[in-house]
Amino acid sequence: MENKWFNARRLGTTAALTAVVLSGAIVVKAVLAIKDALKITTDVFEVEKKQSPYIYIQTDETGDHSTERKFYNTETSGPWFPWLRSRSHDHWTLLKLAQDQDHNVRLMGVRALADHHHWDDAELIEIAQACDNRTLIGLARSQSADLRLFLPPPTLMQAYSEDNMEDSFRHLLSALPVTDIDKCTSFFTSSALQEGKGGHVEERGGLWCFGGNGLAFTQSLSAAPEEKVELFCLQALASHSTFQSHCEEIVKLGGLQLLQHVATSRPDSCKIQSLVARIIGNLAVWEHLHSDIIRAGWVTLLAHWLRSHDLSLSVHAARGLANIDRDFGRQKYTDNVYLYHPQFRLSEPVCADIVFVHGLLGGAFKTWRQQDPFVEEEDISSNATSSDSDGYSYCWPMDWLAKDFPHIRILAVDYDTHLSEWAPKCPFESEKRSIPVRSADMLNKLVAAGVGRRPVIWVGHSMGGLLIKQILLNAANGQDSNLRRLARNTLGIVFYSVPHKGAALAAYSTQAKYLINPSVEVQELSQDSEFLKTLQAQFKSYMCARGIPCLSFGETEKMDLGMNLKAVIVPEESSDPGFGLYFSLPVNHLNVCKPKNKDSVLYTQTLTFIKQCIPQNRVQNILQAGLAKEDNIFPDDM
Repeated sequence: MENKWFNARRLGTTAALTAVVLSGAIVVKAVLAIKDALKITTDVFEVEKKQSPYIYIQTDETGDHSTERKFYNTETSGPWFPWLRSRSHDHWTLLKLAQDQDHNVRLMGVRALADHHHWDDAELIEIAQACDNRTLIGLARSQSADLRLFLPPPTLMQAYSEDNMEDSFRHLLSALPVTDIDKCTSFFTSSALQEGKGGHVEERGGLWCFGGNGLAFTQSLSAAPEEKVELFCLQALASHSTFQSHCEEIVKLGGLQLLQHVATSRPDSCKIQSLVARIIGNLAVWEHLHSDIIRAGWVTLLAHWLRSHDLSLSVHAARGLANIDRDFGRQKYTDNVYLYHPQFRLSEPVCADIVFVHGLLGGAFKTWRQQDPFVEEEDISSNATSSDSDGYSYCWPMDWLAKDFPHIRILAVDYDTHLSEWAPKCPFESEKRSIPVRSADMLNKLVAAGVGRRPVIWVGHSMGGLLIKQILLNAANGQDSNLRRLARNTLGIVFYSVPHKGAALAAYSTQAKYLINPSVEVQELSQDSEFLKTLQAQFKSYMCARGIPCLSFGETEKMDLGMNLKAVIVPEESSDPGFGLYFSLPVNHLNVCKPKNKDSVLYTQTLTFIKQCIPQNRVQNILQAGLAKEDNIFPDDM
């Protein structure tokens, strides 16, 4: 009986355990089925893209930046989809568009990012932190971009004081190569190293220039000794930065950080900041240095300087950013080639170039201003914007011509000139200041800047016109196809009192040669110069054979030369080239290239001439310039 009870009990236990196991299996199976049913597919959007002909985008139709979902058929949207995305108010959508693989889509995305101004600080910081280098440069060169899109430059690892900053300059200059450099670079370096704390450089009065010394455009050195030392060192670095190998050494030795400290420690010195911006522009010529320049925070500084009220600083910054902006153009603006317009990216390609070349004792930042108002010297601000609130223009090609021709690129070439050999910044290599040598150097720089790839108009004042003549003759007779193309695409020339047969100033200088020791430039302008006679004969033959239009202006008013001497600097028989249109105006040599206003004969005739020379039809423009298909890749290269 006990055995039967025991067997029955064991059988019951076994049945119970079997039931529990079976129930557990059923529960586990049910749980796994539920888990599979609730499993999340992380690539659902990719699956939907492949299976559905529709995509979702966000649109804003309420005015309060709220979003709603809408359907767009991919079969009908096609190539318009990037444009539709550019209408979005979502900053991540626009940033992704700006980083697209397609070049045109990227440009559209950058424009869309720059044109939106409703984002708060947090969203702008998110964009700034997520920007790649290419997008960052594009925003810096977008006129409507919010400056909050640019992060502050990184904190410098080394703390500089006045003393160790001077030592850092000395160390940097001493470490730069001393071989394969010109005498002037060596001279500037030696001069900078000789200056030191407490050192004093004799203040030399500004050399007299045409029109008296009432020009306030060249700033004198500050009375602070340490600032003088910085200026000497920066001048030496600027000279070194014209050599590629030296640029690499400057970056390697921490020059970017040192220059950043100098620029930020002198916020009120536009002269120092402009010189620093010039050096950065020279470094930016070399594409392999761009990442170093961007990492050092220079895009932020250049973006702010580009919007500065100081003419020189903004133009120097524009050159630096244009050199870094490889996504918008392939041209290189080397030292002393400046971009007046467009300083920012344009939505449409430029169709022609206008190149300005100043004359003796002139400059890219002072020659092309409006005629000086009759005010005292101290009333003319040396740090004035290109166009003041009263309408006065400190650079009429930027303020007036750029508005009349918004899709024309305007360049200016700068170079140093002197009346006497006692005065030059560098006492060596005077032969490099001759017209043949200068013109050859300018021609190479202009070709590197893309001049000749589209129609070209040349504008020259005084000696600048002689340089233009030599440049065109060199280009026409050159072996390189880019040089010949530049000559072929020249459609017009404007001369402002160009001494085709010499200038009276040179005659006075020659008579007093033992006193003033006339410079190479002055000697070349003498009225009995065989060089000028040969140049004029060759150029006149070239112009007549090519049928290139020419507009010339001459002066009739005398100028005060000092010591009770007055003379017409370039008489009419010398300023009239003997071909093209010629106008004689009641102005002196200084003001012959400075229109009183936009309604003056000087400006209206120049404007009409340019309109007649440059085809207004874009297709005709491209065909006449003979642009190849590959020349139309970048908007700034059209």
